[in-house]
Order: sequence, then C-alpha cells, then structure tokens
Amino acid sequence: MRWLADVVYAVAALLYLPFALYNAFVLGKNRTGWGERFGRLPNFETASRRIWVHAVSLGEVNATPLLIKLLLEQLPGTRVVISSTTDTGYARAVQLYGPARVFRFPLDFSWVIHRAIAAIQPAMIVLVELEVWPNLISEAARRGIPVVVVNGRLTQRSARRFGRLGQPIRKVFQNLNWVGAQDETIGARFRSLGVAPLRLEITGSVKWDTAIVADRVEGDRELQQQMGLDRSRPILVCGSTGPSEEAMLLDAYDSIIKKRGLENAPRLVLIPRKPERFDEVASLIASRGFSCVRRSAHTGNSSPATLAADSVILGDTMGELRVFYSLADLVFIGRSLVPMGGSDPMEAAGLGKPILSGPYTQNFEEPVRALREAGALVVVESPAALAAEIERGLADPEGLKRRGLRGRDIVTANQGATRKTVQRLVLVLGESQPAAAPFQQVDSSLSSSVEGLHGAPVRSVQEHT
Repeated sequence: MRWLADVVYAVAALLYLPFALYNAFVLGKNRTGWGERFGRLPNFETASRRIWVHAVSLGEVNATPLLIKLLLEQLPGTRVVISSTTDTGYARAVQLYGPARVFRFPLDFSWVIHRAIAAIQPAMIVLVELEVWPNLISEAARRGIPVVVVNGRLTQRSARRFGRLGQPIRKVFQNLNWVGAQDETIGARFRSLGVAPLRLEITGSVKWDTAIVADRVEGDRELQQQMGLDRSRPILVCGSTGPSEEAMLLDAYDSIIKKRGLENAPRLVLIPRKPERFDEVASLIASRGFSCVRRSAHTGNSSPATLAADSVILGDTMGELRVFYSLADLVFIGRSLVPMGGSDPMEAAGLGKPILSGPYTQNFEEPVRALREAGALVVVESPAALAAEIERGLADPEGLKRRGLRGRDIVTANQGATRKTVQRLVLVLGESQPAAAPFQQVDSSLSSSVEGLHGAPVRSVQEHT
C-alpha cells in the first residue's frame, strides 16, 4: 500500500510542479518550510508524552486553542506540537503557540513520514476535521500510535471521491482509532468509508466552543479609532471572502448606493481569506471607483485613517476578523456566493451579529442549518438578492438586533463539544482517570485564557509569510 501511494504521489508531484513553481514565484505562496515538508523537523523540547496535532489551514488552527488547553490540563507533562499546511495556517499557529512548537506538515511519502514520526515520537496524532493521509495513518498503525480525527467533517462530495478508491482507502479509515464527527450526517459518511461504529461518536462542532459569546471583544475600540469609523453609519463586514466573490459584493454595494445614496449606504469592509490576495482586492476596489483604505496602513502608532464617503476598508492584517465582526451591524460570511464551501459563521453569531450567506455552505452544514432555522442567518442566492436583504435589514435595525441575539443563543446551546472530545482523547491514550482537576473546576479559567490566545498581537502579513 505504501509503495503504491508513493508512486501515485510521485506522478502527482511531477504534474503539479509547474503549479507549485507558479504559486511560489508568482503568487508568493509556500516558498518556505520545504525542509520540514521533507521530514527534517526541529528539535522539540523533551517530554514524557508528546501529542502531534495537525490543522491544515487557518480555520482548523483557530479551532485548536481550547482543545489543546484542556488536553494539557488533563495530561500533565504532555507537550503538544502543531503542524499546518498553508501559509495562513502556519502563521496563525506560530502566533498562537510560538515557532518552537509549529512546523509544516510533511509530505505523505512513506520515507518522509517515517522520518517525521521518528523525530516527533508522538503518543497520539490528532487530525483536525479530516486530513486522512494513507502513509501517515499506516505508519502510525504499524508503530501502535493512535490516530484520531476531531471535529470530523466530511462533505458528500469528498465521501464519494474517497468511496471510488475502494478497499485501499477503506483500510486507511479502518485504522483510525477514533472519530468525533460534527453531526450524524457526517458520522454516517465516515462509517460508510470503513470507520467502525464503536470508534465513532457525534460530538458536535468544537468551533461552537471557539466562538466568544460577548457584546464586544478586546481591541474593537482601538480598531474603530484607528480606522476612523463613525458608528452612526452602519457597518457591513464581509469576512473570509474568496476569488470572484469581492466583485459580486461590490456589485451588491453599487446597487445599494444607487438606491440609497453614498451617505445612507453602510460602510463596507472586505476581508479576503487569503493574504496573497490582498493587493488584488485593493486593485479591484480602486477599479470600481472607490477609495481603498487598508487596515495595515493604520495600526499601532500610525495615524488614524480619514474616511471619505466612498471609502471601502480592506482588512489586510491577520488575526483581526473577530475584531471587525465586533464592530459590524451586519456580517456576510464569505466563500459562499462562489462554490468554495463557505466559511465559519459561528464567531459572528457568538458576538450577536445578524448574518448573511450565499448558498454554498457545505463546509459548515450543521451550524448554518441551526442558525438559519433560528432566523439568525439568511441565505441569499445572488448579489441582487444580497443587496435586497441588506436594504431590508438596514430598514429594521431592531429586527437585526433580535436576529443577532437568536444566533448568540444558538451558539451557547451548542457549546461543549471540545470538552467531550478531550474526555475521549484521554481515554484513547489509556488514561482511566483525568490527571488534573475535573472539567467543571477548570471552566472558570478558560474564558480569559482562550480569549487571550485569540487576541494575540496583530502583525502585518509580511511578518507572517
């Protein structure tokens, strides 16, 4: 199996090489960390037990702070190391945990994985959401290292693709020691691919737990002042947007301006998910005749921004999405007007914000369903429908507030998946009793600690990539 996987990977690598070179030298992506990708990892601190957590990208990394905090409290003497694949995920992990514990995820060639596991010596490997790699799981099984999937997410499309690979991929899923699935629909997909029913539980989404339930977050007043935001004008924040989507959002914004006039239109904030697209989106904003004001030009000791009536704010820093949400009167969740699966609506809901989304939300099926049924989230099918829904909301600000509060209630009602997940991971490691204080005695310290992780200092993209 491993040699077959190696041959497939080698062929795929040759085919992908031109794209990799284009990404590196034209787009500036994945230029660094290639030693780690080939298994040459740093010397980690000595530990009696080490857990390897892999979170592929930014969203998965943001789901880990509470999980890791609880693991360390329940397993004294344990050390955690974190891998990520994307530039944004790696940068966020470094921001949260420091560079000594973070590395690029190794390529799944058998000899690379052998080298990486030998360097890490993990007692357990934790995969956030999915990232099921054949050689990684096979090598871990051969060494008796448990591999678990937390916050398990598997779309119908991915399940079909895996299913076409037949028995070899079923063997990979059968080697998983435990899967915590976000909902029963996802759990059924894991079972159909070979995960034993006794090794699978429905935990809910740990991302409900990462959502801060509050009226505001630390740093929002400073952000408001630095960006020159006048709260008498409604603020529309479009977060984690994707390619082609910003043009659609500007189309909707143009439509609103034509009907209401600039002075009566909301202040638009665009926050692309990928930092390598910041310059592209800045050019797009300017090409539409708007004044583009970049957040990165007005941080720290920089002079506050002076906004014109037609200014559109570009959120081009990392780690501030939640802070922008805190200032919003209305939030649009990106990567959903284009077929990219959608982004996380839960952190906006936790802050009591009414939410709009496009129709492509398969990455967050259950949270979107729960928020939509509660009336906290409205799905629109097109830029025109989005513009109409924004206008409808602006005409009823009290209605918007009620929608936001309903969303916050849904977040609170769904929290607890992380605690359930950690209890199971402790059992997988063979711990019959928690080694630290019971969970109910730990709760009082979690809020400030985890919020502190989310509120790590903002840095420019250049410092991260």
